[in-house]
Amino acid sequence: MTPHRQAAEEPTGYAAARLRLLHEEPPPGPALRAGLARLTDRWLASLLGGGTQGVALVAVGGYGRGELSPRSDLDVLLLHDGTAGATGIAAVADRVWYPVWDMGLALDHSVRTPAEARRTAAGDLKVHLGLLDARHLAGDPELTARLRTTAYEDWRAQAPARLPELRELCEERARRQGELRFLLEPDLKEARGGLRDATALRAVAASWLADAPREGLEAARTLLLDTRDALHLATGRATDRLALQEQDQVAAGLGLPDADALLRGVYEAAHTVAYAGEVTWREVGRVLKSRSGRPRLRRILGGRGGRGGFVEPERVPLAEGVVEQDGEVVLARTARPDRDPVLPLRAAAAAAQAGLPLSRHAVRRMTVAGPLPVPWPAEAREQLVTLLGAGEPTVAVWEALEAEGIVSRLLPEWEHVRCRPQRNPVHRWTVDRHLVETAVQASALTRRVGRPDLLLVAALLHDMGKGYPGDHSEAGAALVPDIAARLGFDAEDTAVLTTLVRHHLLLAETATRRDLDDPATVRTVTDAVSRTGTLELLHALTEADARATGPAAWSDWRATLVADLVRRAAAALAGEPVADRPEPAPTDEEERLAKEALRTAGPVVVLGAPSDGLVADTVRLTVAVPDRPGILPATAGVLALHRLTVRAADLRAVSGALLLNWRVAAEYGSLPDAARLRGDLVRALDGSLRVEDRLAEREAAYGKRRRGVPHAPPRVTVATGGSHAATVLEVRAQDAPGLLHRIGRALEDAGVWVRSAHVSTLGASVVDAFYVTGVEGAPLAEGEAAVLATALEKALR
Repeated sequence: MTPHRQAAEEPTGYAAARLRLLHEEPPPGPALRAGLARLTDRWLASLLGGGTQGVALVAVGGYGRGELSPRSDLDVLLLHDGTAGATGIAAVADRVWYPVWDMGLALDHSVRTPAEARRTAAGDLKVHLGLLDARHLAGDPELTARLRTTAYEDWRAQAPARLPELRELCEERARRQGELRFLLEPDLKEARGGLRDATALRAVAASWLADAPREGLEAARTLLLDTRDALHLATGRATDRLALQEQDQVAAGLGLPDADALLRGVYEAAHTVAYAGEVTWREVGRVLKSRSGRPRLRRILGGRGGRGGFVEPERVPLAEGVVEQDGEVVLARTARPDRDPVLPLRAAAAAAQAGLPLSRHAVRRMTVAGPLPVPWPAEAREQLVTLLGAGEPTVAVWEALEAEGIVSRLLPEWEHVRCRPQRNPVHRWTVDRHLVETAVQASALTRRVGRPDLLLVAALLHDMGKGYPGDHSEAGAALVPDIAARLGFDAEDTAVLTTLVRHHLLLAETATRRDLDDPATVRTVTDAVSRTGTLELLHALTEADARATGPAAWSDWRATLVADLVRRAAAALAGEPVADRPEPAPTDEEERLAKEALRTAGPVVVLGAPSDGLVADTVRLTVAVPDRPGILPATAGVLALHRLTVRAADLRAVSGALLLNWRVAAEYGSLPDAARLRGDLVRALDGSLRVEDRLAEREAAYGKRRRGVPHAPPRVTVATGGSHAATVLEVRAQDAPGLLHRIGRALEDAGVWVRSAHVSTLGASVVDAFYVTGVEGAPLAEGEAAVLATALEKALR
């Protein structure tokens, strides 16, 4: 039996003690990590044994910091002075490494002399970072001490070159992993604001060139470590990704009520780390820039820079009490935050308008500013609007205020939405960041409206009701009167803001889910918005909200539909009558297509180019076919097989034929030609093309790619008052190949006539509206409509 195998089988009790510690003793937290590190220290020291000359066992990285998570790697360096020879040091290494491997523990190990460790660190930044946390475990302590001293001396000497390299490493990681506080399944270690960034800040502090803001940073890092501990215990794996399916269990392990509370805490911690990183790297850049420019400055000044050789930095006034210095916005020497409650808003507005960061020192000074009087003075309100209207620079300035609690002092309601997650893949931001991003988008639309101040404030407030019970639009509208009055808006402006918040979803939902030719659709808008100025603001807010949500929430197609709805509603508000829509007479072209379908006893398919106001990626597809059952599901199925996305559809009888007008877009690639579509439609109608089977195969593959991801069940409702001429069914479901085909089949089986369809896809979800009538062409009775909705929902499940 080999020596290392004998060592592994000695009854050290480490495995039992480790198991007891992880499952019976402290909950996830510093005590658990420290206890696990101490236990592992003793075990590894016993494996090295005594009497080993010129050898030291050293913990590095997270283990070196004494922060050993349940499934973390053991980062260990076997340090030696070279006297034992290759064979001797290999035997020592085997004595330590093999028992660790036999335990099934992940081991990140190396064997080096101090000189080799120094050379390796010089060429590998990550190795050097690990050595900054080197901690002696066993053996010769002088070797470890010498290693630490050298590592720190080299780090400080090489900081001007190494810190830019470290910053680029952090930025590259952020580009690859994203920003932790906006991800539904964040990587706690690698994403921006995660544990790697916190470690990088420790390294910056060790350079002595700059230091991170300390307030809250250690608590934030501890929370991220605690979360990772709970994740390791919940999954039994060495993972740093907080997957959706594990979040409830991790929350329970940390004593939190639910996954949302977990995510919100994680987001707040990541925000603290990320903001500390922004401040620190800005300071590093300033220090390195000043160092690089000092020799040239001395040559210019002949070795003197004023009194004592000190050069006074240039200070450029920006606003009352606010100046620019060294590329940051700082307070003037004469500024008195304790006597100027408007100063935080004035400084923030000046910084955003200049596109400059707010100095953290300035923000800290402004925390002593007294509360604004109620209602706010006009200057405070104007400065808020100026800040919100500055565009992209608003984000960084707002977050600087938020990091020190100033935003929540100005707007106490902000605390409710701060770092609040949105469990919707369409949304790419948390609620608070989405509100700021909406203001950024709205700033580009202020020239389109008569009251840009109301647009910008509505953008900031429109989702303030999220997280409250019930409809967030109604909850938010209930908050607006108090907020608007506090900001100093009069009763009329407050009423407009309340309307904008209450109806901020109205235009997008109505335009994409209702028949714009139906007078009831326009009345839905004019009943809610009674003035053209408010309608103008609502139009701009709708676009800003959608653009700030994510790419799936806004497109040329949606923009066209919303603009058309606004145009019709504006005409109605201007006094133009909204008459009941007469059934439009068929055009000459439609009559020709219907006659051709009847003459050939088969479908006629015409695929047009973008025209007639259609957006660039959408084409008109017209199908004429002799009237018979099954046309809608067959046509929808063929379009699905050709990967055509249906954005709208209407159906009507023309001269004994059925005419289907579709607006479609290619899911990807180029459009199929009309002949191929017609050929497949003929086969689908005669039964030789088994559409259901083909779609089922694709849906099975689609499901495999998404297995394990829970989806809400489909829901079908009757939109009361949606139309005077038809019954409107609203279908909300998970998007899937052939969904429209299945809906069409279920409606055909129910024996109703589909007059038109309006399809809206948001990320992985769809909201489709179907205008249906009975066979005689009248809307369904209330009871019939309810029965149909239930049957359709059952069919989709």
